[in-house]
Amino acid sequence: MAKILVIDDDTHIREVCKLVIESMGHEVTAQPTLAKGLDALDHEFYDVLYLDVDLPDGNGLIAIPKITERERAPEVIIFTGASYPNGAELAIKNGAWDYIEKPATAESMTLPLIRALQYRKEKFAHRPPTVALKREGIIGNSPRVASCLDLVAQAANSDANTLITGETGTGKELFARAIHDNSERADGPFVVVDCSSLTETLIESVLFGHAKGAFTGAEKKQEGLIKQADKGTLFLDEVGELPISQQKAFLRVLQEHRFQPVGAKEEETSDFRLVAATNKDLETLVAAGDFRNDLLFRLRTMHLNIPALRYRGEDIRELAIYYMNAFCKKYKVPLKGFSPEFLDSLEAYDWPGNVRELVNLMENIIVRAQYEPTLYPKHLPPEIRIRIMSGRRQEGITAQDNEMLPVQEQGGSGPELVLTPFDDYKKDVEHRYFKLLMQTAGGDIHKACELSELGKQSLYRYLRIHGIPTRT
Repeated sequence: MAKILVIDDDTHIREVCKLVIESMGHEVTAQPTLAKGLDALDHEFYDVLYLDVDLPDGNGLIAIPKITERERAPEVIIFTGASYPNGAELAIKNGAWDYIEKPATAESMTLPLIRALQYRKEKFAHRPPTVALKREGIIGNSPRVASCLDLVAQAANSDANTLITGETGTGKELFARAIHDNSERADGPFVVVDCSSLTETLIESVLFGHAKGAFTGAEKKQEGLIKQADKGTLFLDEVGELPISQQKAFLRVLQEHRFQPVGAKEEETSDFRLVAATNKDLETLVAAGDFRNDLLFRLRTMHLNIPALRYRGEDIRELAIYYMNAFCKKYKVPLKGFSPEFLDSLEAYDWPGNVRELVNLMENIIVRAQYEPTLYPKHLPPEIRIRIMSGRRQEGITAQDNEMLPVQEQGGSGPELVLTPFDDYKKDVEHRYFKLLMQTAGGDIHKACELSELGKQSLYRYLRIHGIPTRT
């Protein structure tokens, strides 16, 4: 018997789901709101979740990542009566098992459930024993990091080409090294190629090497980076910068692992495993004609997306402590303590430079406050304190903070609703709510959590989204 959760605000739909699923011999729990559904997931493991999209307190499609990043997360089946142009695409990209539109037949509703339960049974029955990963420099244990490490383990257990994506400063090279260090090639070389620094005139020589006398100045044979990666891992950093003129040649190398050095008469081989990384959207580059579609397919046999630091707030404290200890040791100064307000400030900041920015910040602070035993918000650089405290976004209507609907006087006929795009309206209402919440709580995060019944990390995320400071 499996445990199934249904989140839908329609009483009739909840009852129908319960009847159909219970008739299959499974236990069903039904909740009318997203908040109550997430609370149910906090207290019990479920195998499958039927999730509506338009819920009174949120959008099911947007909530999928919050659900799938959990330990033993359920398989999510979107079950909706709303028609979204890209709903199915968004659902699948966010990790849903299936997307079903209402009204649905009993077969179309239950077949995905049968397949999802079969998948979970096989998945957990054949899961290999847990092995501690080598993860040097990868700090944090948030669900998003744990999910990335699961993919690192999968990539390390294969020789498949792997594409790592993520914003600048998220630590893509650290994850690439972790794949190498946990693979059977760990004793081989890890060769880094910075594609952004390669010029079109030198790229062939750098990658493929050259024979003696191949060009002016080639006084001896030079081994290229591809050959140097033999029996190891070739890491193409910033692969989106690889010149289009050289992408076809590199595609052949990936397919055959053979190449011809500049000026050489014979081809050479290299047994390398490829890991590539980029902060660019390669599909957009393909659409613009700046990146080969066939090369993209080759690169992302496996795909690992590293989350931005603003989406993994649970790790900020651990990262700060780790790098504080590291820099205190480097500069031979006593270890320091943190005031709660200092950590609150770090968690309230949106970290546009990601982990790299946090590392540089901690070094800056330790250098400036070498012999001060405790760190306070005052130790943060002024530009960061200003960004945290004055991040209020410009409000469209400044004189109506206590009203939930924007109105407009028209020819003495009374106030009328000014229709704006729903997303804009929703953002405006959310902004007013969280602004009023922090004012009511006097800037106290713990009190605000009690009033809103939100978790600390969720509250910080909303405050960052809406640019509302934690101190008034």
